[in-house]
Amino acid sequence: MPDKVDLDALSDLATPWSVYVVATIGVAEHMDAGITKIDELAQKTNCDAETLARVLRHLVGRGVFEEPADGEFTLNEAARGFLDPVMARAHDLDGHTGRVATAWSGLLAAVRTGRPAYQEVFERSFWEDLEANPHIAADYDLLMGHEGGFVPDAAILVNDDWDNVSHVIDVGGGTGAMLAEILRVHPDVRGTLVDLPRTVAQSGPVFESAGVADRVTVSGQSFFDPLPGGADVYLLKRVVIDWPDDGVVKLLTRCAEAAGPNGRVVVVGGVSAGASAKGGLLTMLVTGGKPRTVEQFRVLADKAGLRITATGDGQAGPVIVECRRK
Repeated sequence: MPDKVDLDALSDLATPWSVYVVATIGVAEHMDAGITKIDELAQKTNCDAETLARVLRHLVGRGVFEEPADGEFTLNEAARGFLDPVMARAHDLDGHTGRVATAWSGLLAAVRTGRPAYQEVFERSFWEDLEANPHIAADYDLLMGHEGGFVPDAAILVNDDWDNVSHVIDVGGGTGAMLAEILRVHPDVRGTLVDLPRTVAQSGPVFESAGVADRVTVSGQSFFDPLPGGADVYLLKRVVIDWPDDGVVKLLTRCAEAAGPNGRVVVVGGVSAGASAKGGLLTMLVTGGKPRTVEQFRVLADKAGLRITATGDGQAGPVIVECRRK
């Protein structure tokens, strides 16, 4: 811990909002193309020149961009980060991340009420907002997959025990990156992807690229509806952290019903081995979900008719929790 904490620096909103704005309007791409004069930059980005200059000068003072001559702005090493498509998408105020950034303005109401700030700001839940705004939903799906920098890890079972696994159902698996990697690493396993219809509709190229399309089926549905039955593993990767307790119990119940006496429900991410669960502020802000300790998760699993049979540390970091029907 530092000897002295600068509260003014911690509460500075000018810098992060300036970063989001220049990422959204694509200033760095124009500079990279040789456009550096403020009037030309403003014209290319359809902005007011004086206001844009003030934003850029603020960032110059923070070590992002350079102003070699009055009214001329150029890239430096830090500013070149805006040229990374993943970074640019992750700071685009017109997309999903812009929606989340705006939701921070509702944090005070969330602290006072315990309700997600997203719902306070936009007057609908995060999931309802995705359904109401297809372009925001598409952006969210991209950020949750390869395009958002997500690197899937097929080591999803405690002790890497695949001896009796022939069918994996990835519940809430997005556009299929995780399932594709599992099937690529385990050529004798087949898979089913479960997510909303608009999401699984984007999975074809993901499975084709991995060379596993002939071993995959998709089920476009809510995972709160009855799930396809009889699989050996029902995977919940980065899912339970997005939901409050009642939602997690309902989801685990659906998995327990579908898994039957012989299947496993495997949770990866969102459960910690410590005495207290840390983090989760963004999840609380957006969806009302939260991280949980193993013991807190055990209570919810019990309500869903499941017992924890194994826990372990995944190779990529998240704790793995395996459950079976009681």
